[in-house]
Amino acid sequence: MDDSDKLRRLLRSSRTIAVVGLSAQWHRPSYFAAKYLQEHGYRVIPVNPTYPEILGEKSYKRLADIPERIDVVDCFRKSSEISAIADEAIAIGAKVLWMQLGVENAEARRKAEAAGLEVVENRCMKIEHGRFFGGLGWAGVNTRVISAKRSVQA
Repeated sequence: MDDSDKLRRLLRSSRTIAVVGLSAQWHRPSYFAAKYLQEHGYRVIPVNPTYPEILGEKSYKRLADIPERIDVVDCFRKSSEISAIADEAIAIGAKVLWMQLGVENAEARRKAEAAGLEVVENRCMKIEHGRFFGGLGWAGVNTRVISAKRSVQA
């Protein structure tokens, strides 16, 4: 199924994104995806109890602690953890439950859709944004590390 129209619409209409599992470590996928989204005009709110702040934003222990309205709950957690996150997303009135690459949970999808949320599984917001709207230099993964070292072959 081609859901390009749905993804384009969600990326255009959503402005505030709670990133569950956002890491403060620059080399983690959640970090560079969130940084990309920030640099493209989205408000990114970290949800990670380990850090007080990530990417210049206060980090919250859980979705219920966030004092503002959330459009998208972007999940960088294991598939087995998504059902509980879906419950939290429903409770705070989020509009979209977005599961990152490799993350799918049929139970969470059913619950979220039954509550009126739109659901995206196994997709990356950064990749989809770059695909539809151009990444302006962010089409790949920009680690800002340049190296001519070759990987060691086993």
